[in-house]
Amino acid sequence: MEQLKESLQAACGAAISQMVVELGDLIVTVTPSSLFDVLKTCKESPLLDFNMLVDVTAVDWLDSRENRFEVVYQLLSVSKRHRLTIRVSVSEDKPEVPSATPLWNSANFMEREVWDMFGIRFVGHADLRRILMYEEFVGHPLRKDYPVQGKQPRVPLRYPEVENTARKMARPDLVTIKSKRSSDAGADRQGA
Repeated sequence: MEQLKESLQAACGAAISQMVVELGDLIVTVTPSSLFDVLKTCKESPLLDFNMLVDVTAVDWLDSRENRFEVVYQLLSVSKRHRLTIRVSVSEDKPEVPSATPLWNSANFMEREVWDMFGIRFVGHADLRRILMYEEFVGHPLRKDYPVQGKQPRVPLRYPEVENTARKMARPDLVTIKSKRSSDAGADRQGA
């Protein structure tokens, strides 16, 4: 762990504002302006070699912190057997960070999910659109201020069924399971 901390500090230097170890994993905090450079260094530096982006997610702190959102990146170095968590605080006024898709193709769907659920924009993402909710959905459902009983606009089915296909389903007969008591009684009668 110490070697990873030293290598990361040497490679990224002033871009890291905080570095802590929690539950055996190294967690660093960076600013949004230095995020892409830190991610690129983590991937391309032979000392670090974080060749796998495991996850991109976000946290909505609502009123608990100065910056409402936090984007969290989980990196893995398969060759060095290191894990790294990178956190970046994002303001509610301008919820955006640079996209990691130029570095890892796997960031594509993960960033789309964060956009869909939290409304955090990934600048430079080629296809930032909803991935879990339908296009007409209003708002971002994992934000803490999203109304619990909010109503969404009704949209017509994009591919309506021509007929009710449930009528054609084959339904097998129900299976009857004999109780142990009745099978034991039958065995007792046969043995007597």
